[in-house]
This record gives sequence, C-alpha cells and structure tokens, in this order.
Amino acid sequence: MTKRILVPLFVIILVLCGMSMAQDKTGLKDFFNNNFLVGAATGYTFMNDSLVVDLLKTHFNILTPENQGKWGPIHPQPDKWNFKPMDDLVAFADSNNMQVIGHTLVWHSQTPNWVFEDENKQPLSREQLLLRMQEHINTVMGRYKGKILGYDVVNEAVLDGDASEEILRNSKWRQIIGDDYLLQAFTFAKQADPDAQLYYNDYDMCDPVKRDRAVKLIKSLQDGGAQIDAVGMQGHWNIYSPTLEEIEKSIIAFSELGVKVMITELDMSLFNSNEKGDLYRESIPDSIVQLQSDRYEQIFKLFRKHAAVIDRVTFWGTTDRSSWLNNFPVRNRMNHPLLFDRNAQPKPALYRIMQPSL
Repeated sequence: MTKRILVPLFVIILVLCGMSMAQDKTGLKDFFNNNFLVGAATGYTFMNDSLVVDLLKTHFNILTPENQGKWGPIHPQPDKWNFKPMDDLVAFADSNNMQVIGHTLVWHSQTPNWVFEDENKQPLSREQLLLRMQEHINTVMGRYKGKILGYDVVNEAVLDGDASEEILRNSKWRQIIGDDYLLQAFTFAKQADPDAQLYYNDYDMCDPVKRDRAVKLIKSLQDGGAQIDAVGMQGHWNIYSPTLEEIEKSIIAFSELGVKVMITELDMSLFNSNEKGDLYRESIPDSIVQLQSDRYEQIFKLFRKHAAVIDRVTFWGTTDRSSWLNNFPVRNRMNHPLLFDRNAQPKPALYRIMQPSL
C-alpha cells in the first residue's frame, strides 16, 4: 500500500480553518469553556516532549495521570513510595492553571500481590486488608490534599458479560473484604479529604447489561451513605460503536442518580473489536478519516446537548504516538485514535468538533 498524495477537499478546508484557530491559540478548553472541562491523560515522560507540552497548555485544563497514581507505580512495596512522577504532574498542572484528577485508589489491576498478603504470602484477613486500604488512601490523599480536584476512588469493579446475576467482579478486594469493599473505600476517601470530589469509574458503560449493573451498584453505595459526585464513563470507543443512542441512554441513566457524568478515557479506535490486522500502518483511507471525524463530531454534539450533567471530557492520551491502543488489544498495531497525530499535528476531527454551529 502506498501513501496517498491527493488530499480530499474537506480535509483542506478543515486544515485552513485550523490554521486560523492555531493563530489565535483557541484551544478545546476555550471552545468548551461554557460546557465542561476538557482533559488529557499524561504518561511519565510528557514533559520531555515540547510539542506535547504545548498541546496540553493550549487545549486542556485538567490532567489525569495515565499510570503514575495507580497503586503499583506509586506504592510498589510495603515500605516504598514513588511520589515523584505524581508530584511532577501536580506541579506542572499548578503552574499552568490546570486541575488534576487522582487515578486510581482501589483497582483489581496494577495492584501488587503484596497488598493482599502477609509476610508469609498468606491472604490477609478482612480487617488487615481494610487497614492497608485505609493507610494507602490516607497517604495518597493526604499528600495531595487541596491539590487534586477529585479521585477515581474505585475503578472497574462491575462484572462484564450477561450470563450472571452478579454485579461485582470477583476481585481479591471482594474475596477478602466482601461486597462492601467499595463502600469502605469511599468512606475512607471522604475521611481523608472531605473537600475532594469522589468518583466511580468503569468501561463499557454503554452496554445495557453493564449499565444496569452499574446503576444498581451506585444506588447501593448511595443507600450505604457513600459520597459519589460523579460516574466516570470510560470512552474507549471505536468508529463503529457504541451507538449514539446507547451513549445517551447511559448519560441519562447515571445523571438520574443525582450525580454528574464524566467521560473519562476518550479515544476513537479505527478498528472494531474483532479486527486483528494492522491495516493503517502505511496510510489511512479517506473514508476512514472522514468516519472518525464524523463520529467525533456527533459524539461531541451529544456531549454539548447534555452539558448540564457532564462535568468533564478527558482524552486518554494526547497524540496518536503515545496511545495505549498501539499495544492493545493487538501488540504493536498502529492505531490513530486521538485528535492529534504522531507528529502532534491536529487532525480533521479536531476542527469538526470545534465548530460554533455544532
């Protein structure tokens, strides 16, 4: 496959519009200023890339650590903490008038085995694990008290699939503590920083079965007295699905619980869930470029329609080069899911969502 030379007319028009935007430095955060915060997830080395730093300063007003705040990276051993990457992110955000989201306090993944074991590698008791959870939450939230807007307190606790009546994934947290481990986590978080916003975050929240489970979970936590300020809907979507109808149903369903909705990990894969090939390493067909642009435009139109309940939209990454989708679910497959390409240049989708008439 050879690289294309002809550029479709709609791309030329959008690029010319983009040149005008670039000249006055109008960014996403400015365009959606009256709607919601616009964020990006950042990796460990983002400050070493001046192009990415410039994009962050221009377009975003809230940052999420992609991995720096997860239990394994920040607390790898019982007596070892690695705060520097998170400290650097918080300092960068503070110096550039940005907010920060804490991600994440309790999760079944990227949590070391030692968290659940004693010195003899035997499972902890319920009381021991609750104490370990509380100490971790107190340490993290205590360090960043007043510096972080809110936290994904619990991440991805809802069970996948439709063949079970269960609501919760059978994680080690649940196996040792019980179903109330989420309520305990939110209680500890509220105690650690009463002024921080507290969120529940999960993926596939547009799937009707998982959405219903998540609604039941949030209701049960609220009935238990948990403070839940928002539900994070991870937007790991693709150019084919989910449908706008299912996205809207989820926004409405969660907002009816009396909480805000946050789109927390937005990207737009060029592949559907069943594709395994590396189709777009050399070039991207014009039809695919346009389809991605159409989808981004339609989805942001929907976000603006529900701006009264959507507090934040966060992209999972800044440029295509550093997107996690280059290695998931197919390792080393070239994907192009974000608004800025591998050279940190804006793509047609950016200009489609930044239209006054949208």
